[in-house]
Amino acid sequence: MAVRPADLAVGAELRPRSGAWTTLGRFFRKKPLGAAGGVLMLAMALTAVFAEVLQTHDPIATDAAYTLGAPRAEHVFGTDHLGRDVYSRIVHGARVSLIVGLASTLLGSVLGGIIGLLSGYVGGKTDLIAQRVLDILQGLPLLVLAMVVSAALGPSIQNVIIAISVPIIPRAARVIRSSVLSIREMQYIEAARALGVRHLRTAFRHILPNTMGPFIVLCTAQLGSAILVEATLSFLSLGVPEPYPSWGRMLSVSATEYAQKAPHLVLFPGVAISLAVFGSNLLGDALRDVLDPRLRGA
Repeated sequence: MAVRPADLAVGAELRPRSGAWTTLGRFFRKKPLGAAGGVLMLAMALTAVFAEVLQTHDPIATDAAYTLGAPRAEHVFGTDHLGRDVYSRIVHGARVSLIVGLASTLLGSVLGGIIGLLSGYVGGKTDLIAQRVLDILQGLPLLVLAMVVSAALGPSIQNVIIAISVPIIPRAARVIRSSVLSIREMQYIEAARALGVRHLRTAFRHILPNTMGPFIVLCTAQLGSAILVEATLSFLSLGVPEPYPSWGRMLSVSATEYAQKAPHLVLFPGVAISLAVFGSNLLGDALRDVLDPRLRGA
């Protein structure tokens, strides 16, 4: 039976459309915890972008007349030992944590991804030597290696980014390499080789795009760890120096000396760090379930 064009048009209109909002709504329904983590990370990003709008005071301005002040209408989160507004410092601390976390995660993941791609694709002695070097780097815990690098480079935002990105490199390389080892044996890769496609083109044009799923999951999962490591380094005076507001630096000054006199100095930065790490981990777990074909039914 012949099908008229009008029938095809009506059928196309009745067919459900899959757009960005539909996909986002499905993600919220199937992964509510992951969606909650995404909302937390979005709130953190918006706070970092609009820090000047959300602040109520200059985050580095001191007020000797109101030091260790309890939360009140003028200072909703109180003030620290120098009279600086805690709320404004937490708002600007979100920018520092997000910049350091994103930059170090992307730098370490990209460098590690390139190493893992070339190591897994080339194989042989190149892969053997690369994996032994990565074993040495991965043998040290992330925080310990970041502390060593940060202590060697000195405290600054740029050095903190480098210090946190170095331990991420072997973890990213291992994840991407495992994907490359399975992808390089597929038929379309063998067809590309048979057609005489150059190795670099095969690796970066045909294999690399198919590792984006694990790469996105890796970046999201490592972001929370990077934020936590930055806070730890700042707490140990190895991270972001003054006068930049940092959540870890705020805890470093207040936790040991003023925790009993002014508990708000410990409470609010600690809650900010916990929410950032918690949101990143929830979002990373949800994205892993969505993007990993073996876990899509979970």
